[in-house]
Amino acid sequence: MPPRKIQDEQEVIRWFEEGRTYTWMQETYRTKYNIETTIPMWAAFRRRKGLDRRNLRDDELIPWKVEDEHRHLYPLMMLRIEARVRAGREESEHNLKRLASWKEKLKNRGLVVHYDPETEAGFFYVPHEESDTDLIREPSQKTGNKARD
Repeated sequence: MPPRKIQDEQEVIRWFEEGRTYTWMQETYRTKYNIETTIPMWAAFRRRKGLDRRNLRDDELIPWKVEDEHRHLYPLMMLRIEARVRAGREESEHNLKRLASWKEKLKNRGLVVHYDPETEAGFFYVPHEESDTDLIREPSQKTGNKARD
């Protein structure tokens, strides 16, 4: 059996609780322990230990299948934070301030988030319409996780 890569499970569990990214964990292990790890290794550890998923899936706020090149754009990041807040998850004070500021700007400018996967930009702010009931423009067809189940 090969030697275990994870040196201190409690340390890693704490990192998950702190919201550390898999990339951060990889870099930290390389620096601290001189051990190369992979993102799938960290994800498998999370599953084995029954730790919460990092990204909350919320098809009401994110009803689209988001293309890889759009996954780290600001509107999506804000929608993910809002989804975690609505689900009662703890969020950093910094992220809560960013979210409040972003939502206030949307409200003051009368805008909602629209996603078009076939464009380079992906996300757009469009004028709020009477049919808009949340922070987003509902697509005519949901392409998110539940739509594929």
